[in-house]
Amino acid sequence: MTSPATASIPLSSSQRWRAFWVCVSVAAFTILDLSKVNVGLPAIEASLGATSTQLQLVVSGYILTFGLALVPFGRLGDQRSRKVLFIVGLSLFTVTSAACALAPSIEVLMAARLVQGIAAGIQMPQVMGTIQQLFTGKERGRAFGLFGATIGIATAFGPTLGGLMIAIGGETDGWRGIFWFNVPLCLLVLAGVIWILPQTRQASGRPLQLDPVGIVLFGLMIVSLMWPFLFTTGSPEDDPNRWWLLTAFVLFAALFFWWERRYAASGRQPLIPFRMFRIRSFRNGTLVVVAYFTAIPPMFLLGTLFLQLGVGLEPVFAGMVSIGFAVASAASSYYGGLLVNRLGRQLVTIGLVTVLVSVVALTIVAYTMPRETVAYGMAAALLVAGAGGGLVVSPNQTLTLSEIAVREGGLAGSVGQLGQRVGTAVGTAIGLSLFYASIYREKDAGLDSLAVYHDAYAYGMAAVGVFLAIATLVSVVDLIGLRRRGTLVPGTD
Repeated sequence: MTSPATASIPLSSSQRWRAFWVCVSVAAFTILDLSKVNVGLPAIEASLGATSTQLQLVVSGYILTFGLALVPFGRLGDQRSRKVLFIVGLSLFTVTSAACALAPSIEVLMAARLVQGIAAGIQMPQVMGTIQQLFTGKERGRAFGLFGATIGIATAFGPTLGGLMIAIGGETDGWRGIFWFNVPLCLLVLAGVIWILPQTRQASGRPLQLDPVGIVLFGLMIVSLMWPFLFTTGSPEDDPNRWWLLTAFVLFAALFFWWERRYAASGRQPLIPFRMFRIRSFRNGTLVVVAYFTAIPPMFLLGTLFLQLGVGLEPVFAGMVSIGFAVASAASSYYGGLLVNRLGRQLVTIGLVTVLVSVVALTIVAYTMPRETVAYGMAAALLVAGAGGGLVVSPNQTLTLSEIAVREGGLAGSVGQLGQRVGTAVGTAIGLSLFYASIYREKDAGLDSLAVYHDAYAYGMAAVGVFLAIATLVSVVDLIGLRRRGTLVPGTD
């Protein structure tokens, strides 16, 4: 059974591209909040007296609730007005950003970040669903190329922006500017949604199909999977019993899979139609993006921590090291969007190999170059990594959704976004735990401070390299399969 029918409203080219840029603006500051807060963690710790676990929850709690909201609101957006959900999500994001900026204690900040993650999860599926609906063929490749360029800039400029806010506001309360920055930006984009974003569909009069039992089981599954990683800091005080919660994850995952199959067999629309994973392009593209986003966010976080804590750079300068990644990623994302319909999976594979080699070079540079010049060497390695990264995200997004029906674009995009958020939480936890575990171990041995951070960074980056290698392997296997079918682009054999 398909989703409730809606009638698409024809739009001119200018209307489509205006709608696109409004959607991209929403995505940019949503993703920006994933990276710019990282730079403010030392300042938050000093200002509010936060523990390492509480700081972890400021970052990962946002990711958790973001992931929980994605799929249900992706399904809702596919059936009802995405414009209304944009307005709801943006309004809530504005309020919670102000609440974070005004937080008098770490507990209030954590609570506000949890709700802010829900707001992000409401609006992000509408971005992917709208782009999927507005564009087809080569124009869709160009749209996803521009989308990837914008996301690359937002991800890599986040630490720089966060560091700048701290430099302006001071080491104690400068972190509040990171959240105040969201408020005027949200209001501006909200005005664009209200007055510029057109209605793209006429809503169906049929009742909603949201699968409430599936939503509950899905929520329990995601929480039980991510919870142990959210409380992994690398400190000797980490409770080892948290890993037992993964047993609950296996149970809830089995129940969710059973229920969804039963629900679909009854003729109703399940929360996640598992038939989508029978589509090779969607399945492999999702695996690639999950592994890639398990590696890239911790790469930035580990670099920022190494430069601030080990090398002693100010937050704003530590953040600026990633600017080259942003610029190169933006350029290669745009051209990747133009080339993907000709080169297909081959383009993504080239990008992944480039990023993997750059990460190895980045680790060697950080480990061997002197304190005075290491930031420049890391910036050069990140510049090359950005050129490769731009060939991964937007082309892979185009290939992943190439055979997905437009009416399920929001849901399909939500599944990919969920994988990214889970991957970010897991990768960040693994990278940070290796980083801090090495620091705790080697500081007790009385080693030189910079030598300690050299080793800590190398251990954390080893995990980044492993996940990038997995993404590359999946892409290579998919490329071999496509070549055997006589094509490089899914759906054209």
